[in-house]
Amino acid sequence: MKKLSLLILLFFLSCDKNELDRPNILFIMSDDHTSQAWGIYGGILQDYVKNDGIKRLEKSGVVLDNMFCTNAICVPSRASILTGQYSHVNGVYNLPDALDPDSLNVAKILKNNGYQTSIVGKWHLKKEPSGFDYYKVLPGQGLYNDPYFKTKENWEDGSRGGKKQKGFSADIIGDSSIEWLKKIDNTRPFFLMTHFKATHEPFDYPERNKDLNKNMVFPEPSSLYEFDPLQSGRKHIGQIVENLTERWVNDTKNNTGRYPGLPFSVDGLNKKEIRSKTYQKFIGDFLKSGAAIDDNIVKILDYLEKEKMIDNTIIIYTSDQGYFLGEHGYMDKRWFYEESARMPFVISYPNELPKEKRIDDLILNIDIPSLLLDFAGISQPDSFQGYSFKNNLLNEDKKSRDYIYYRYWQHDIKRPAHLGIRSKNFKLIYNYGEGLGKSGTNQTKTSPNWEFYDLILDPGENMNNINNPIYKDKINLLHSQLIIEKRKAKDFELDIPDIS
Repeated sequence: MKKLSLLILLFFLSCDKNELDRPNILFIMSDDHTSQAWGIYGGILQDYVKNDGIKRLEKSGVVLDNMFCTNAICVPSRASILTGQYSHVNGVYNLPDALDPDSLNVAKILKNNGYQTSIVGKWHLKKEPSGFDYYKVLPGQGLYNDPYFKTKENWEDGSRGGKKQKGFSADIIGDSSIEWLKKIDNTRPFFLMTHFKATHEPFDYPERNKDLNKNMVFPEPSSLYEFDPLQSGRKHIGQIVENLTERWVNDTKNNTGRYPGLPFSVDGLNKKEIRSKTYQKFIGDFLKSGAAIDDNIVKILDYLEKEKMIDNTIIIYTSDQGYFLGEHGYMDKRWFYEESARMPFVISYPNELPKEKRIDDLILNIDIPSLLLDFAGISQPDSFQGYSFKNNLLNEDKKSRDYIYYRYWQHDIKRPAHLGIRSKNFKLIYNYGEGLGKSGTNQTKTSPNWEFYDLILDPGENMNNINNPIYKDKINLLHSQLIIEKRKAKDFELDIPDIS
């Protein structure tokens, strides 16, 4: 019955545009490639980034300064981008969860309306991809070097299986995307999702990039040496940079070969020196890994230009979420802090969009599929919870959010489950600290607490002002609005208490 209902829904999602007039769609996404490492968002690393491809897209399109994910962890974010739904609606809360192949997604709708559809690279949603004419995806997280790929011919659910292919993952994914483009029917539009594994830990890179920024001393974020969370009024430890220290030292000792650029030692160093040395290797590896993505963006753009397809192709480059590069002494993502929840995003479409433009409207990852359908002239299904931001890009009768709602479900003692709200200028976070029986969560409760940040005076979120009386009215307003936004998102689990 569920499959029949889906088929009926797809039938009624009709396309209004002539087939030949509709744009191609190339959706390129990386893993954890945070805005601090793009070079077009400013920041202390902007002069150290290899970003020829990203800059080409910036010059030919629109950069979003306030794009956010609704749950800053890989699997849920990817599910939201496909389904246009919050985690609690599509059922993908945490890393162990799978996307139901019968669920409605943007690829299915585009395919039903004449698009040729494909996904190449990271999938990570456990079950077989649905809605795609062709797929070639990594099992689970996949390998950087000589990775396995799963196709229709060798599919098995989960993180295993596939056929080994020699080479570096980013290069294989870029080349495989072009190979698919060479085989398409040029009388019909295409929808291609090219998903890179980079820059996910262990931040590996191809041999050609090993000397990038060689012997460089990278500038440090001002909050790198925040060893005690109480310095900033926080109550949680988080995923600190020294987790990498431990992994590199252990990999050196055991010769597992998981991490690049070893051996690594911190013998004889004090606490501050250990963090500094770890940070320098961390950033060096991360930028080398990101450079491999950019190499392949350039390769794909060159192909589209050569084939005279680029003017009628919507090209998006984004990341599934952000990542901490030493801010607050952190690595990893998950938090509703700016570095983690913000998604860098650039979109180019020479036939319709302006060039070299930036917008700062509040936009969410659940809006992406609505945007793609809008460009294709296809009605949005009722199941989508976002809305198209096409008019925002064109600055025509745009629809803008005053607030965004966020919820992270994968509870851990050091990284408690939390939810929150952000306006243009302020942010309120409720760390409720319970696993609530969800998969992959620690069921040990932590003490609930609140955080509030003034993003104008404190853009780095360096001081929790929840107890500052001058913000009392703003905090109360956000608290009331949080209840409203949570309800609008159809999130009815967990009551929000008063702030005490």
